[in-house]
Parts: sequence; C-alpha cells; structure tokens
Amino acid sequence: MSDESGLNPFVFACQGGLVLDQSTFAMQPGMALELENFEPATTGGYRRISGYEKWNTNIVPQDQSASEPVLLSAHFKGNVIAARGRKVYKGATGSGSWTEIDTGRTGAGRYTFFRYNLGGTDKIVWADGANHASVYDNSSVVDLNSTGAPANPSIVVGHKNALFFAGMSSTPNAVIYTAPETDTDFSSANGAGVFSFDSVVTGLFPFRDQLYVFCEERIFKITGSTQLDFTIQPVTREIGCLNGFTIQEFAGDLVFLGPDGLRTVAGTEKIGDVELGTISRAVQERFEGLSDVDEFNSIVVPDKTQYRIFFSNSSILRPTTTGVMCVRKGDAYEFADIKGIRANSTDNVVSAGESIVLHGDFDGYVYRQEKGNDFDGGVITGKYRSPDLTMGDAGLRKSFDRVIINYAPEAAVNADLFVRYDYESPNVARPAAYPFDSATSIAVYGSSVYGTATYGGQSNPLVRQPIEGSGFAIALRVNDRGVSAPYSLKGFQLEFQADARR
Repeated sequence: MSDESGLNPFVFACQGGLVLDQSTFAMQPGMALELENFEPATTGGYRRISGYEKWNTNIVPQDQSASEPVLLSAHFKGNVIAARGRKVYKGATGSGSWTEIDTGRTGAGRYTFFRYNLGGTDKIVWADGANHASVYDNSSVVDLNSTGAPANPSIVVGHKNALFFAGMSSTPNAVIYTAPETDTDFSSANGAGVFSFDSVVTGLFPFRDQLYVFCEERIFKITGSTQLDFTIQPVTREIGCLNGFTIQEFAGDLVFLGPDGLRTVAGTEKIGDVELGTISRAVQERFEGLSDVDEFNSIVVPDKTQYRIFFSNSSILRPTTTGVMCVRKGDAYEFADIKGIRANSTDNVVSAGESIVLHGDFDGYVYRQEKGNDFDGGVITGKYRSPDLTMGDAGLRKSFDRVIINYAPEAAVNADLFVRYDYESPNVARPAAYPFDSATSIAVYGSSVYGTATYGGQSNPLVRQPIEGSGFAIALRVNDRGVSAPYSLKGFQLEFQADARR
C-alpha cells in the first residue's frame, strides 16, 4: 500500500544466504546472488566476517626450504603444535620463539591429530602418512613403533580408550587399533586388532559412541567397546568421502565432502535415499569442476554454528583463494563464499570457555581466525548482491525514490551501495555508487575506545539514501571497501512509484 506521498514500500530482511540454483523469480528477496565474506549470522542478517592475525609473530622455522607449508597446527595445553618440513615445534601466542619437539619426519604430508587423556595425562597423537605416528604429553615425544604398529598412517583418532589408525600406504583399506587403555600396545592377545574394508579409507571420526569409517566409495560405522564386541555396520555403499580433512562435527551431525558436494551423515544414512544427505545444493556449482580436491581443508567456528571449507592449494595466491561457509539455521543451511583464507592445516577448540580457530598457511605462519578487522594486514573484500526484485510484478515499471538500509555496525563502516536495474542490462542507466559510510557508531562498553565511537547510539540504525532511476526490476549491491570493521546487513526497504505497464 502506498503512503500519502504515493510511494510504495517494499521491505525484506537479509536471510537465506547465497543461492545459485534458483531463478530470480523463485528466489526470496532476502537471498543473495553474491555473498562474499559476508557470513549468514546466527543473530540475523549477513555479517562481514572478522579477520585473522598471526598466532605467533615469528614464522614456524623452515627445515629445508622457505616454501614449506605448515603441515600441522593443533592447539594443545595453551600452545600450538606446528609442523613444517621434517620437524615439529611448540609455540605460545605472542612473539616468543618456536621450540623444536620432534624431528626426522622425512617425507611428511599433512598431519591428522587427536587430543585425549590416558591415565590422567593429557596427550596429543599425530600422523603424517610417511612416518610412525607419535604421541606427545607436553614433555616428550614417543614414536609408536612397537611390534604391530602401523608404519606410516596418515589418519589417527581415539575411540573407546584406544587409538585407531588408517591411511597406511601398503594397506589403504585397513584400520588398525591398539589394545584398550593404551596407546602403545598393538598385540592382538591384549585386545588390539585390524578391520578390513572393501574401499580405500579416507577418514575416521568418533561420533556419538560410534566410530565412523569414511571410504572413497563407502561409509561404515563401528559399534561396540572392545575387540570382543566390535561390529561393522554399513552406513551407505553408494556414497563416499573425497577428502578426510573435510569431515567435521557440525550442528549435531557429521559433515563431509562427497562427490556431489557437502553431505551430512544423518541424511546419507537414510536407507534408499542418499539424496537427503546433500546440503549444498544451493551452491552446488561451487563444487563442480574443482581440481586438487585432496588439498582442501575445513574448520568449524563453534560459537557461530559455522562450517568452513577452503579450496586451498600451494599454487593459489592468498587474496584469490576461495571457499564456502555453511551456517545451520533451524532446519536449514545458509551459504556464502569465502575469499582470502588459504588454509593448509586447521584446528578448532574451546579452551577455558574461549573459541580458538586456527589455520596454518603455505607461507609458514600459523594464524588465528575471528580476530581483528583484516587478514593480517590484508584487506577483506566483501560483496553482497540481492536478487533482481520485481515487487511481485515484472511487467510494471517502477520509479525508485529511496532505499533504507537497516544494519548493525560494530565500528565505522566504509562501503558503497550500488543500484542496478533490469537485470543489469547494458542499455539501462547505471547510477554511480552511493556512499554507505558511518563515521561513528554505537560503542560497546568495555570494548570501544573513548573518543572514537558514539556512546548510546543506535545498535541497528537506518540509513535513508535517496536513489535515482527506474526499471521493471531492481537489484542492490553492497561492496565493502576492505577497511571496515565487521557489520551486519539486516534488511532493506525500497520506496517506489508505480509507472506504466509494458
């Protein structure tokens, strides 16, 4: 209904995430055709993501070459365990030096690891696919090389007070486990053993009292507690996991990369209906035609119910590396693109109530995500584009008078608003960018600096921006200039007059 000025308001909230599999007529107004470095926020709207900064300002020491990537970045006992080349180091946050704790790991690939407690002692075990697995108790490293131990596992987890190993080059279909209550005993007489599968094992993950075994073409689960009652049950014989580094516990389920995109175990496990397991259909084209799948990595941001997969490899420069964010909202999943995080190794942990999200880069540094407003000094490009909006009538021309932006700033915003008409036709006028700036914003007591923010300001202000132009459809774009602190786009109101029908 138009107001007294003859203007018709059209209001929509930013929700639904990036959607690439629907026509513009089928999309809901709050969905996005472009959403780069804007995360679907659990608090509503699309939030420009936070940055990352170095965990330790010193580079992890190189071993043989300056081009060596960080193969392991794991938080343990307040420090980070990092591997590079043939060596493993321990480093605290800040500017202290890295301490060498293990060496001689010739030919090491990317590591898997698992934190556990045995006999009251906190430990971490790691495997690199070329050497014996090793255990560290924050004091010394012990190689697991006793009789029966796997020679070169690439996968290690803990389950039922035992360690499980897979990814051995000579037996890629096998899973080896230790005797109960030990991490060094591989004697079958004491309860150790081996499982064999009819497909190459790509990942192991303990979940809800069961151990899931992901293979290239199958998925199984191991139930039971010891060698005496362990049972293998099939989850599916139609779908496998392409990369074990993409398996994460997320939103009460297990997510992994299958041949048709991201999937959940719960959906995949439903008998006779593997289609239910696919959750990334809205952004399926992001997973098509990708090379170097073996180099992908993933992480979960626990306090945001967010899964991130990184399409990283050594040949892509950091500013251009891409990935996808997935956020669980109710019974649905919302997606966005990531650009600028080049993760070769990852870890996330909640320590003393604090969420810590880490990644090791190909440049030799370990970074902590969700810190700061930039990518360790590099800009965070942010992009949002709405669907082409017809206000329910694609045959009616509209003259637009104003757009009202509802947003939630965390500090000053520096962005541009673009208005595009008629599906960005080159024959239609394109107004210049409108500034979407805020010199001051609401201050949060205890986190803002006096004199740089406005105390008592609005936490969700409205920007009323007059605009020009007319068309049958309109699309809104927000391009972040790369110097803003995070802020959330909550919604928009378009005000227009109805013109002639064509």
